[in-house]
Amino acid sequence: MSQENTSIIVVGKLGAPYGIKGWLKVHSFTDDPQGIFEFSPWLIGQQGKWQSLEVSDWRRHNKGFIAKFAQVNDRDEAMALTNVEISVDSAQLPELPEGEFYWRDLIGMSVVTDKGYNLGTVDDLMETGSNDVLVVKANKKDAFGQSERLIPFLTDSVIKGVDHEEKVITVDWDPGF
Repeated sequence: MSQENTSIIVVGKLGAPYGIKGWLKVHSFTDDPQGIFEFSPWLIGQQGKWQSLEVSDWRRHNKGFIAKFAQVNDRDEAMALTNVEISVDSAQLPELPEGEFYWRDLIGMSVVTDKGYNLGTVDDLMETGSNDVLVVKANKKDAFGQSERLIPFLTDSVIKGVDHEEKVITVDWDPGF
């Protein structure tokens, strides 16, 4: 698999070894925690090198999961993978319905008010429980003295449009906030 044309997405993390036959605890970052097992192969990055791992078996364990890999057969081999991030090729991510997007697609987009004021670019996103929030890094010379804005990602009321082609998110937002 060529790495230059792919983007790698972190979907979880390996935990401590479980037992002596090479099983490891798995911490999933996917919306549906067991959805992590729908991806194959997993890409594990260590010391700048990518290793492809095939999950040969997995099951629920307590409040999480454990997994067995075809290439890992004992506790020592499993120990070498403890606390390593689990990644996948972004091409493995499912296509989303119209109007939905992955957070990673929003990072770097310009955020402009519906009156034309450029608020800056999306630097990060946060989950607050009630709704997601855009973390917008302001342009260097922001007339309102803002270096960063937190804008709730509420479609219709705040988010007026997301243009993937132009990489612009239009918002109904007071630049003074």
